[in-house]
Amino acid sequence: MEVTEKEIEHLAALSNFSLSAEEKAALKTDLKNIFNYISKLDELDTEGVEPTYQVFEMENVWRPDEITEQDADREALLALAKEESDHQIKVPKVL
Repeated sequence: MEVTEKEIEHLAALSNFSLSAEEKAALKTDLKNIFNYISKLDELDTEGVEPTYQVFEMENVWRPDEITEQDADREALLALAKEESDHQIKVPKVL
């Protein structure tokens, strides 16, 4: 796969990088080498090989979702807040 100067400039713009001419040339060479290395996978015979998404025998460990009693009540927790309004914790605007 051939990497063009325009593609290098596009990648630099997306990454918000300023690249010198030497850096662009080096990146072009590096990307070309990476793509050539990856293209070697095309030579593999994958006939009859099932796709593999997970190579280890792993499973999610689930626990029951149970509601438990808490030591603190609503009023005690609200008392810990810096500001409270209408029985809710008041926080500064984020946006």
